[in-house]
Amino acid sequence: MARPLWLVRPRADGGSDYVSFQPAASRAAVHGGSPIADQSGAGADQVEMREGTHLPPQMPLLKRRQWLPSEEAELQCRRLQQGGYRHSEPLF
Repeated sequence: MARPLWLVRPRADGGSDYVSFQPAASRAAVHGGSPIADQSGAGADQVEMREGTHLPPQMPLLKRRQWLPSEEAELQCRRLQQGGYRHSEPLF
């Protein structure tokens, strides 16, 4: 997984469940290569997976955050798509 990826599943209340995948390399670029990108100890082949919900105009709710090996993140992405999640632009 070379680029950030967002998956979204609409909810009946007008909100969305979301999962975002952020590769370690792209996170370092966002933070200008600063040490904040390496605080988790994740290597370059790691992907940060964030799961949560969002009901505008409220702030998004982060339910879970974890680091996965790149291959496992790809598998998780496929499983989520089979469960109704679709590719999306970033929600926020």
